[in-house]
Amino acid sequence: MDLRLVTERWEAAHLSPFATRSANTKGRKHKADKCDLRTEFQRDRDKITHSKSFRRLMHKTQVFFSPEGDHYRTRLSHTLEVSQIARTIARALRLNEDLTEAIALGHDLGHTPFGHTGEDALDGIMEGGFRHNEQSVRVAERLERGGQGLNLTFEVIDGILNHRSECTPATMEGKVVRLSDKIGYINHDIDDAIRSNLLTAEALPREAVRLLGETSSKRIGFLIHNVIANSTDVDEIRLDAGAAEALLELRTFMFNTVYQSQLQMRERKKIKHMLESIYMYYCSEPLKMPYDYVRMIDEGEPLERVVCDYVACMTDRFALKRFTDIYIPSAWKV
Repeated sequence: MDLRLVTERWEAAHLSPFATRSANTKGRKHKADKCDLRTEFQRDRDKITHSKSFRRLMHKTQVFFSPEGDHYRTRLSHTLEVSQIARTIARALRLNEDLTEAIALGHDLGHTPFGHTGEDALDGIMEGGFRHNEQSVRVAERLERGGQGLNLTFEVIDGILNHRSECTPATMEGKVVRLSDKIGYINHDIDDAIRSNLLTAEALPREAVRLLGETSSKRIGFLIHNVIANSTDVDEIRLDAGAAEALLELRTFMFNTVYQSQLQMRERKKIKHMLESIYMYYCSEPLKMPYDYVRMIDEGEPLERVVCDYVACMTDRFALKRFTDIYIPSAWKV
């Protein structure tokens, strides 16, 4: 029995009219035989979770640089938490949970080392700027599998590209991930900031906390319920006005007190200098990069673009090691 066809028939019968059915995908850039077990979106989910770029997320910072402790979020734990939030919403709204999961798991594949600080550093270097959502698509389409890419479906690529607040995904599932990302990172960053003693729970905006809840768990639960209640039987994913305003108030508070704190800004300058230095080194010594990147230059890719790809793919600890190896003198061995 072709289990993929069984799943596609189930989707046709049971999913919401607003859901994206895997049998109706717009397809892949490169033709590929279909699997007899998994739908096209299930295959994309598996391709992402087995990729090198997904594994590297474990050693990329979410907010805190090289935190001393085992319980702070990394880019990987953030990705898994967003996936959980998004799948809960998708299931309740009878949307395509497999597509939602694939987008959520892939949305940060192209994130830089050291979180948004690394993104800002490369944004200042690259002509035309640098945006992690666009880099995530480049990772999926060009950099993975030795330059072959993952060959993901249109719907997954679209959701990854458009997961930022100012973007508009083409599918309802992409819209679920876009809002889930915001719900996840704001509340989880608050949790980490309290754990690190950068702020106290009492310092959070009182009106926002009164409405959404006193703990991250309660706030996430409230927001998930609110999204579901306000997005049922409509072609939009949304919070009501009060919840949206409260979430924005928390986001603004976090920018003012944590993301742009004096401690963060001091470390940001160091990280910016480090990544700029690594970038300039490989622009002058491109043959020192791994073969896959050198080959891309030989194939006609601009040198600056390829060096940016290499730096963006680094984990925090690998970037620190490369900077040390390149610029810090080592002790003589006599």
